[in-house]
Amino acid sequence: MDVNERIKAVLAEHGIVLFMKGTPQFPMCGFSGRAAQALTEAGAQFHAVNVLADPEVRAALPHYANWPTFPQLFIQGELIGGCDIIEDLKASGELARMAADVEGADS
Repeated sequence: MDVNERIKAVLAEHGIVLFMKGTPQFPMCGFSGRAAQALTEAGAQFHAVNVLADPEVRAALPHYANWPTFPQLFIQGELIGGCDIIEDLKASGELARMAADVEGADS
């Protein structure tokens, strides 16, 4: 399975995916930590992918998503954006609504 197929498989398996540096418990950059925290505070159940542990995904994802930086949030396979967008969505209450919509679709 090539790296793009692996990315697609992760996105197909999980409703909310955060590609980040490190893990939610041990983020390896401030932006990734803030993004994971915003998702947690919004009540989102999400799957985190540590791109530092998978250099192939780290190299391929910016081209796959047409988004140059990490973290990258995908909801139901669609790129939502990075840290600033995630925080803006959380502040407006939209992130919690989006997460609840995914929870409802998964059950």
